[in-house]
Amino acid sequence: MSDNDLAVVTGASRGIGLAIAKTLQDAGYRVIGTATSEASIAKFTEAMADSTHTGMVLDVTQDESIESFAAQLKEQDLVPNILINNAGITRDNLMLRMKDEEWDSVIAANLTATYKMSKLFLRSMVKARWGRIVNITSVVGTSGNAGQANYAATKAGVVGFSKSLAREVASRGITVNTVAPGFIDTDMTRALTEEQHTATLAQIPAGRLGSGEDVAAAVLFLISAGGAYITGETIHVNGGMLMA
Repeated sequence: MSDNDLAVVTGASRGIGLAIAKTLQDAGYRVIGTATSEASIAKFTEAMADSTHTGMVLDVTQDESIESFAAQLKEQDLVPNILINNAGITRDNLMLRMKDEEWDSVIAANLTATYKMSKLFLRSMVKARWGRIVNITSVVGTSGNAGQANYAATKAGVVGFSKSLAREVASRGITVNTVAPGFIDTDMTRALTEEQHTATLAQIPAGRLGSGEDVAAAVLFLISAGGAYITGETIHVNGGMLMA
């Protein structure tokens, strides 16, 4: 079995992560989806409804959890050469009110974890002289957003990280890119009031929220043969709300 069709998708139990996992499944890739609890893994497994895909518990902010995850992969002789860093959190607050924990936790989950997960798989990708890393960022990493200085900083940081890593490993047949969603139809946006929803749509020339599948399509392109000569780039999936 080729390792070049085996993908790890972090934060795969719902929203954008699950959409990515299912899109890759439909395209013939095998998927290892991660989530932070057994309950979430059960939801992932049910949604995928295919025994060729595996769910594993992983907290990307905990070194012990990453080590356990790596051990499970080794025990099962799984060597993924595709990594989708999707897991992330928000802890929104205005800067004057932001607590150190709100800053530190978002940095750990969104930026440091991207570094640690990429490093985990990089050696096998270099050995295979083939690999695909796609990091999910956000439109606010480019535009900024009041109340999200911590989140925006991590997403901008991931772009810089990805560009730098892309330069390091391009000669080994490894591409590193980012996909930056705008406003996507998720649990969070569904919780908006009607007034907030209307204000949000007014910012989007396309006149609609994006779907997880819109984001997943960009990810699929980047890991496919059609994206083989693209590296260090950011694909914005935002319906025109930001044209960077």
